[in-house]
Amino acid sequence: MRLISTKILRAGMTLGNTIYNVNERPLLHAHVTLTEQMIKRLRLLNVQYVYIDDERSKGIEIEETVPSNVRQETIKEMQMAFELIKSPKKSNISAMLEKKTMAIQSTLKNIMAEMSSNKDLLMILSDAYLYDSYIFHHSFNVTLYTLAIGKQLKLPNIQLEHLGMGAMLHDIGKIMVDEDILMKSSPLTEEEFIDIQKHASNGFEILRNIHNVSLLSAHCAFQHHERIDGSGYPRGLKGPDIHPYAKIIAVADVFDACTSNRVYREKMLPSDALDILQSGSGTLFDPTVIKAFTQSIAIYPNGLSVGLNDGRKGIVARQNAGMSSRPVIRIVEESGRMLAATYELDLSLFPEPVISATDIEFSTETVH
Repeated sequence: MRLISTKILRAGMTLGNTIYNVNERPLLHAHVTLTEQMIKRLRLLNVQYVYIDDERSKGIEIEETVPSNVRQETIKEMQMAFELIKSPKKSNISAMLEKKTMAIQSTLKNIMAEMSSNKDLLMILSDAYLYDSYIFHHSFNVTLYTLAIGKQLKLPNIQLEHLGMGAMLHDIGKIMVDEDILMKSSPLTEEEFIDIQKHASNGFEILRNIHNVSLLSAHCAFQHHERIDGSGYPRGLKGPDIHPYAKIIAVADVFDACTSNRVYREKMLPSDALDILQSGSGTLFDPTVIKAFTQSIAIYPNGLSVGLNDGRKGIVARQNAGMSSRPVIRIVEESGRMLAATYELDLSLFPEPVISATDIEFSTETVH
């Protein structure tokens, strides 16, 4: 499979992965032959990238670290917990919330088990899911990134559980923010921005009153927008005053926000989002966390079309553990012409070439 922009999708191409609708049901199944009508619908739904199967990418595998059924179960439990908090019925809410957060803790353990058995670099197929509420998929993705960082930092399982719950529920305070503000595509007014900022302290107040959610997890919601130079919110905390868990979630939160479709901008590729994080390393974000994150994720995911600085073009075929910026590339084009016989180049074996471009198009002219 390989990843391509829906802008260059053509009728007759074969879809590589299943696309799910807002109800987590298949919208388009893997291996379907795309029609003009299907492509038009994907574009209308703001799907920017899809995986396709073709001869150039045959045999390249793309699998999520955590299966879709675990994602679906986790998001369902989060939705029910959030709806309980918004409910006007106040009787017995505490007991019901504790039950729901116990269910979330159970799904978190399933996620941790899946991640423990999968030693590959973390990959998330973010455009495989369409959703009417960004917050739940965002929270799920942030949890995966957070746990990946925690594992890289060698945190014990009990700490990973507290950290994971903090990540899963870090944005719970947004249920008290007007939906129109959350979904606004134009710049926020000063008053609206103040309302948005309140979600951190509101989330802390919600979580610290749920008995089976630790105070450490609650502080993740409170502090995930703090920055080590003191420029964050809600309290403008600086480096040593920010909890280490919050520093981890801050990186995961920004990365997923950058690599997800938003109402006010298009998603970025992982390598571009990582550039933003690294530009803030030491000022906004903890350098140790940035380094651990870089070592944990697939900066250039399998199936991504890339250009090398020597002019060759290819598709990321697989990852090299511990060398996320130096994957194995299937070379499909040289000197502006497609190769009749492709070959693999393991970038980890050589200092040059390097990846200089992503999301590129290939020539249609073939070298015989």
